[in-house]
This record gives sequence, structure tokens and C-alpha cells, in this order.
Amino acid sequence: MAPNITPTPDKSRMLRGPILLRTAGEQSSTYDQRLLELGSDHDWQHADPWRILRIQGEFVSGFDALAHMPKAVTVFGSARIQEGHPWYAVGCELGEKLVAADYAVITGGGPGLMEAPNRGAHEAGGLSVGLGIELPHEQHLNDWVDLGLNFRYFFARKTMFLKYSQAFICLPGGFGTLDELFEVLCMVQTGKVTNYPIVLIGTEFWSGLIQWLTDRLAAEGLISPDDLDLFLVTDSVDEAVSHIVEAHKVMTDGRLSRHAQDQRYTEERSSHAKAEAEQRAADSSE
Repeated sequence: MAPNITPTPDKSRMLRGPILLRTAGEQSSTYDQRLLELGSDHDWQHADPWRILRIQGEFVSGFDALAHMPKAVTVFGSARIQEGHPWYAVGCELGEKLVAADYAVITGGGPGLMEAPNRGAHEAGGLSVGLGIELPHEQHLNDWVDLGLNFRYFFARKTMFLKYSQAFICLPGGFGTLDELFEVLCMVQTGKVTNYPIVLIGTEFWSGLIQWLTDRLAAEGLISPDDLDLFLVTDSVDEAVSHIVEAHKVMTDGRLSRHAQDQRYTEERSSHAKAEAEQRAADSSE
């Protein structure tokens, strides 16, 4: 009979990049930190070329795993807002309604307002995608992710959000959510990506930021007044999803046009089959 062995209680599981380890204590630094700081390692000339290969590997893994993604919407939001909070319920509703509109849902794969849209998408029978990141205090993808990747480097992960999403929604969040919001706004404003729809859900939460953008950046000429039209602010999940659906009707992204072509083809086939059935019924009645 095999011995009854249980995990050592003083060692917890920890994700280090894509690798799951059982170890004592928290890691002292992350891959991003070690890449960006000078440090005291005088062999850095030999370490950085190896890091390049590791970075390349993250891009290859991401492109390979996500190559056949359908049209998708990325949802950003706080990891700290847990189940039972009203915003968590909004996140679940959002995931569900995006699936109902034929979108896959992508999040950062963590807890809170990343978990909620993943959960809503999963429970609605849609594709729920999580792109996680190695952090000292976030060490796992949430349980509602159907397709998940865990990244060492933020810039590789951000590329996947931008490459495989055709719209972006921000729920309330902190520095991470703001970083992701302004990254997307900057890329759209500068024409680095297609002018994808961007939605902020929570008019009261975002009102102070919007006022500051208006009174300081736009008023002082640091952004164009038209830049404030790059995003929609709403309290309505239905309006958020409808805004994205309407915007996509005139966009040229191949994934959107392929979906529209497939939908038209299906409708044409259905209409043709219906006409044939009616004709056969008419012929048999003669």
C-alpha cells in the first residue's frame, strides 16, 4: 500500500513563468525586474542573449496558442474586487453578454474583475481566455479560464492583448487597469492599431479621470479634444456590448469580416434551403 503523503504545509505552490513549483516563501524578484535592473551580476553579457531566447519563446508560444482565436473582446479590471461585490456581478454579466454577441472573452486571467468576465463567458458556453503574468502576489490563473497562458514579461503579454482583441472594456481597477487603458488609448491614438472600440464601465468611478483629461490634457492642448471620443463611458453592459457590435460593422479587421462573411453565407444557405423546401411543398400539392 502506498504511503499517505500530504504536501508539506510550510511550502506553497508558486508559478515561476509557466512553471509550477512548490517552494517555501515568496520569490524575491520577478523576471521583469531582473531584466530591467542593472544588478551586480557581471556576467550580464552572457545572460541577456539567453533572455532574448526566452522572450522569443513567449512570443512563439502566444502566437501558436492564439493563432485560431475568433473575434474577441479583452476586459480589464481589478484583481482585488471579489465575488459578492456588485462589480463582480457586472463582470459576470458582461462576460455572458459578450458571448451572446458571438465574442470570445480575454482577461488577464487573475482573480476579481478578471475572473468575473471569464466566469460569465465560461458559464454561457463561450471561449474564456486568460493571459496571466508572473507576479509575487498573483500566482495562478482563475478556475474559469478555458484557454490560458502565463507570461514572464509584461510586454509579451501586452502584445497578445493588442494582437488578438478587437475591442477593450475597462471595469474599475487600479494601476494595472490604468496602465492597460492608457496603453490601448495610446496605440489607437497614434494609429499603431486599428481604431478599436474602447469602453469604460462605471460613470461614477471614471468621472474624476475623465474630468481631469478634459480640464487638463485637452484644455492645455496636450491631447486633441477629439481624443476624448476614443472611448465610451457607460453604466450599461448592454450599451457597452451594443457599442462594440455597431463599431465592428464598419471595421476592416479580417477576423470581423470573416465572421460577417460566414454569417452571410449561413444566412444565404438557410434562405436557399427554405426556398427549396417551399418549392417542394408547392410541387407536391399540385
